Amino acid sequence: MRAERPRTRLPLRRSLFGRLLAVSALVAACSVAATAWIAVQTTSGAIRQEQGQNLTADARIYNTLLGYAAVHSTWDGVDGTVRDLAHRSGRRIALTTEQRRPLADSAALPSPPALPPQASAIVDPLSVDTALSRTTEREGGAADRVDPRAVGPFRLPAAEREALQRAADRNAACLNRVGIAADVVRGASGRPRIQVVGNDPDRVQDTRCASDELDTPTRTERKALGTLNGLANACLKRQSRTGILLNPDLSWSSAAQPRKAPAAAPEVATPVPSVRNGEDDRAAASCVDTARREQLSSYVASPALLFIGDEGGTTVPGFDLSPANTAKIAGAAALVLALTVGATVLAGSRLVRPLHALTGAAQRMRDGEDSAPVRVAGDNEIGRLAAAFNDMADHRARLESQRKDMVSDVAHELRTPLSNIRGWLEAAQDGLAEPDPVFIASLHTEAVQLQHIIDDLQDLAAADAGVLRLHPEPIRVEDVLAQVAAAHQARADTAGVTLLALPWADGAPAPELWADPVRLRQAVGNLVSNAVRHTPSGGRVTVRAYGSEPSAGGAADGGEVLVEVADTGSGISAAHLPHVFDRFWRAEKSRSRRTGGSGLGLAIVRKLVEAHGGSVGATSVEGQGSVFTLRLPRSGPRETDGTVPRATDRS
Repeated sequence: MRAERPRTRLPLRRSLFGRLLAVSALVAACSVAATAWIAVQTTSGAIRQEQGQNLTADARIYNTLLGYAAVHSTWDGVDGTVRDLAHRSGRRIALTTEQRRPLADSAALPSPPALPPQASAIVDPLSVDTALSRTTEREGGAADRVDPRAVGPFRLPAAEREALQRAADRNAACLNRVGIAADVVRGASGRPRIQVVGNDPDRVQDTRCASDELDTPTRTERKALGTLNGLANACLKRQSRTGILLNPDLSWSSAAQPRKAPAAAPEVATPVPSVRNGEDDRAAASCVDTARREQLSSYVASPALLFIGDEGGTTVPGFDLSPANTAKIAGAAALVLALTVGATVLAGSRLVRPLHALTGAAQRMRDGEDSAPVRVAGDNEIGRLAAAFNDMADHRARLESQRKDMVSDVAHELRTPLSNIRGWLEAAQDGLAEPDPVFIASLHTEAVQLQHIIDDLQDLAAADAGVLRLHPEPIRVEDVLAQVAAAHQARADTAGVTLLALPWADGAPAPELWADPVRLRQAVGNLVSNAVRHTPSGGRVTVRAYGSEPSAGGAADGGEVLVEVADTGSGISAAHLPHVFDRFWRAEKSRSRRTGGSGLGLAIVRKLVEAHGGSVGATSVEGQGSVFTLRLPRSGPRETDGTVPRATDRS
């Protein structure tokens, strides 16, 4: 019998499915990684670029509107400034009061989109947003969040500006003549001041170019400073604190102390205490700051909410990919596509190559040509398919060889008795032989042999076709063995062989066996006949039966019945033993049919036992004898209608 290849499931890492899955996962991972990397790089870069551009544009818009509010007491007339800023930035700009009453809106639509709930900034020159405005630090102004451009009553009239400008020009020209690079700059209030390259005031003091006119407060500045000093002292008086005297640079000293020499304030700066005295100085600084805001409040516009967005009204502007980013995306996509195509071609070619070999081998087999074995590349699905195909091709070749041998053997076995019958009849017809009893007996013997061969062939054909009929019934195996021994006793005696039928091996009565008594006697009888024929005179043939315990997957009703036929004959060599159940097989090819039989007896035994759901085996030692064992389930064949399934040829 041919052992079947174990059908265990392949590990995923070695299977074709696992490899295809790995390739697909690799390609997908590369695609996702490349796409994610490109998306992150391009999106992050574009967002950073947009954020930087937007922040710069927003700061410019905020500072422009903040400057407008610092020099105007109302927002009237800001529409032109808003539209100009919107046109230059490509953004939507809207101003509303703190109660969201519209002041100006650059949206040209009849019904502009609603403003977002959160304002972009609050435009208040007396409370500057330092994150958006760097005007205070850039222009050297105060750090108290008051816009330096908000000068209010400190703004100089034209006459005072012109007089100070002439003095500043003379001073700058003098410095330039002595080799000090200087220039005249004008502050928000209109007061000019000398700016020296290198910003080294000591060099200016060493020259004769200094002018007291630029350091003396004008009438307008003294008046505004006096008003601011009064507001600060009123604040301190409400806190029961001592009043202060403000200097032009907004530093102060206690009213009880003499005031320092007056010095003109180049610009309105942060109040700085001249004499620090703990709580009094902090209270004075707070009152000066409050006084400044109170003094400027009537000169600047009221706080307004600023909204900055795109023309559609959304607050997050979109962006377009640059040509460089577009080229990068196209290149990465082409690379991923090339990798995908390459991996697919490689995996597909490795997959299709063995399939093409299998297809060619199958076509050669169809055309009747000898098909060379397909090379097994590995232990995977295709490798197992190739191995199964090779097994199928080998099995088909063996079956074809057996078919040819069987046809030849059948023709030989039928031709011999027919030739004998024809020869005797032609001899009688020619008058060379008399039809006496010996003549008739010889013809009868040949006819019986011919009928025996035909009956055996019919039984084998019925078993192969699955139509061999069984009629199982409860029987006692001891009775069957006794009947077989009695039927072959005469032949055994003639051959000088002792034939024994032993009782049930366990000593107890043999159990009932569900089987077809006629077919079972035929199977055991073929074994006994074969044993007597191959046992020399003086030998012994023994027939016995015994039981076996049930095992996992064994008979359902508990165990099997073993029928054993043992002889002390010539035995069978180890090389010939696997073929004893093949059709028309003889250990000695030279044996005649009279001494060697038809060669179908043991093949019929195997078919009959398999029809009962059992099996047959043989052991032998050459020169000592052979043992043939039938293993029959006690329940017999499962079918109760007498039809036996087709027995498979497992040779």
